[in-house]
Amino acid sequence: MKGRRPRPLDDGDSGRDKGIGFAMMGKTNSKLSGESLAELSATIILMAITSTFKLFQISNAAKAIKEGNLVAFPTETVYGLGADASNQIAVAKIYEVKGRPKGHPLIVHISSAGRLDKWATKIPGYANILASEFWPGPMTLVLPKTELAQNFVTGGQDTIAIRVPSHPIAIKLLKNFERLGGQGIAAPSANRFGKVSPTTFNAVKTELGNVLSADDMILKGGKCNVGIESTIINCTGPYPTILRPGAITNEMIIDKLGESIILNIENQNSYQIRFPGSLESHYAPNAEIHLSGTPSVGDGFIAIDSIQTPPGAIRILSPKNHKEFAVNLYESFRKSDKLGIKRVFIVPPVGSGLAVAINDRLSKSAFKKH
Repeated sequence: MKGRRPRPLDDGDSGRDKGIGFAMMGKTNSKLSGESLAELSATIILMAITSTFKLFQISNAAKAIKEGNLVAFPTETVYGLGADASNQIAVAKIYEVKGRPKGHPLIVHISSAGRLDKWATKIPGYANILASEFWPGPMTLVLPKTELAQNFVTGGQDTIAIRVPSHPIAIKLLKNFERLGGQGIAAPSANRFGKVSPTTFNAVKTELGNVLSADDMILKGGKCNVGIESTIINCTGPYPTILRPGAITNEMIIDKLGESIILNIENQNSYQIRFPGSLESHYAPNAEIHLSGTPSVGDGFIAIDSIQTPPGAIRILSPKNHKEFAVNLYESFRKSDKLGIKRVFIVPPVGSGLAVAINDRLSKSAFKKH
């Protein structure tokens, strides 16, 4: 497969294309964004400038997936590497390209909560509430599977991981694919297994450009506006359990389900469910990640902008808040590797909410195999 170039979606890196990509981000759900009708109208007019070309390419991408090829595409979290979730040979290509362990399950992406019962059964009431409140968005639900969900996508488990992304290109791709008779797109992050997830088109090209085939595609959609992977929630028991923290936080879930709900992040293995991002070592750059200690001259340094850079250290990232920390974390890892930095010292964010998800990714990126 090496040496065969995948087909890109875009027709170049023009400033206009980048502007439209960012304008489209996060605008699929006006209830969440709070944008005015005037702002929404302006966005639609802006999108129309290049919508013919974009929709044509997305249609081709959907056909490529239906034909058994791989398509890397943007979501609001990170870029995913997609295949027909019902095609065993196509799904096997994901594992081959990523170097992913065969028993590690995949997340299936669908265009709306209305398609959930095609893949999942015995859906509890609280799961329907979560889907209504947070889809489309960065949340994955783990539920008992239907016959449609085969072992090659579930890792041999009796459960299926499902989500509805909010990125407009992802939604258009899914709807086009479903019009062709597709049921869902299986898509882990578009990177080599255990490495840093890509949040930009160029990161995908760098990571997988030489291992994708000539019939595969990479869709361009600007920078991901969440920046870390989705919250994964186990919905197979009487109460939801957060398996992997993300932008849909513990506090947000309790707010929608009520104070009486029991959420458990600590006991992740209580249901013995395997899920993406569950390994101790994950999300790792080439540089060593240190979450304590003092950097030496030439070491990288990441911390909230109010924390000064130690003498001689190279400042890689200075986020103003937790949202900026999450959005830019993986790109800062890639930047450190590009600069040839061997060690990066990070001051972890303090607090609840999104800080919990960031610290989960930091601890796994810093884990040292023995």
